[in-house]
Parts: sequence; structure tokens; C-alpha cells
Amino acid sequence: MGEEKKQQHFVLVHGACHGAWCWYKVKPLLEASGHRVTALDLAASGIDTTSDEKVVLVGHSFGGFSLTMAMDKFPDKISVSVFVTAFMPDTKHSPSFVVDKFKRETPPEAWLGSELKPYGSDNSGVSMSFSTEFMKHALYQLSPVEDIELGLLLKRPGSLFINDLSKVENFSDKGYGSVPRAYIVCKEDKTLTKEIQWWMIDNFPTKLVKEMEDTDHMPMFCKPQLLSDYLSEIAEKLA
Repeated sequence: MGEEKKQQHFVLVHGACHGAWCWYKVKPLLEASGHRVTALDLAASGIDTTSDEKVVLVGHSFGGFSLTMAMDKFPDKISVSVFVTAFMPDTKHSPSFVVDKFKRETPPEAWLGSELKPYGSDNSGVSMSFSTEFMKHALYQLSPVEDIELGLLLKRPGSLFINDLSKVENFSDKGYGSVPRAYIVCKEDKTLTKEIQWWMIDNFPTKLVKEMEDTDHMPMFCKPQLLSDYLSEIAEKLA
């Protein structure tokens, strides 16, 4: 018999305008492989772990910044972080560096009528609400129609915190930079394109990169089994 695989604790972090619900396909697949899984809702509180437990952090899209902040503050609690077509800053530039690149590469018409508007006393915040057209044709274009409808029902406005990121100190090599990282590239992502994904990887190289063919911005809906397999493989190799 082969050696029994080590059970990992995966913590799944969603992206902008979504919630913990978006991992509903991947969570049972990882659990069926013998792992513990926690899908966090960013409106909720954090997760308690035992003193000697390390987790595998998985972040999607804008959730990459949540991973980065956790890695910078608690590097000793994380065995590996996986960026799934996610924003991945470096330690040499402002945290907003990768978002600024994304903004330069993304023309206004690419948002297909999504609402981006300022908020706050000084209008420094940016609130975002995805349009139906944007979700159908730029986020979920290769995902099952049932999941597109689910996303349309459960979507909520999100905040980009772009100006806040520009004011934050650079993430540290001692914290964020010390945690092993992997990246999963979704090659048919029309929002965070494969070119931008690879630019971030080249800018701040990871220990492992996996590519998902024929996969849009929502791999947890588009290719849940392959995503689960890649996450297990990454954890086995790096955690």
C-alpha cells in the first residue's frame, strides 16, 4: 500500500463581490480526499487554529490581498499559500503596484456596465458592483449556466480599497516573503488575463505554477475537480 497522504487544513478565501458560498463545489471534493476545509466569508471573523497547526491558504481574485496580509502577520501559521488567478503583490513595491498594473491594462469598456463609484467622506474608496453582462461574459463565460445564475442571485457590492493599499507599507520579506507560494493560472480568464497573471508570477516568482486550460475567472465553478486536484498536489509538494 502507498504511503497515506497527510491531512491538510485548507482555508479558502473568496474574491470581490462574492462570498464563502463560491467554494461549494471544491469544499466537498477536498474533504473527500481527507482534508479539513474552512471557507471564510470576509465579512465574518477569522479562524482559530491549534497552536501547532499550520494551514494551507487559498485565495481567489482580489482575495489574494487577504492572503498576503495574513502571510505578513502570521507567517508561522501558514504552510503554503495558493493564489488562484489572484492578485499577488511583491515585497519591493507598494501593495497597490499590481492593482495599478491591472488598471492600466483594463480599459473601462471591459467592465461591461459594472458600477465603480467612490464612497467615504473624501471619496477615496471604490465600491464595485458587477453587472449581469460582466458576470456572464467576463467572469463565468465557461462556467455552467446554473452557477452563473447562482452568482447573479448571491452577488453583493464589494470594496477595492485601492487608495488604502497605496498608503500601506510594503509587505515584508520576513513575513509575507518567507511563506512558500504557488500560483494557479486560468488561461481563459477575461478579467485577470493570463498575461497579467504571468506578469505577477515573473515579478515575484513562486515555488510552483499550475495552469488550467479552458478555464475562466471562476475555476471553482468551471473546473472544480481539476482545481481540487491541483490544490491537493500543491499541498502535498509544498506544505
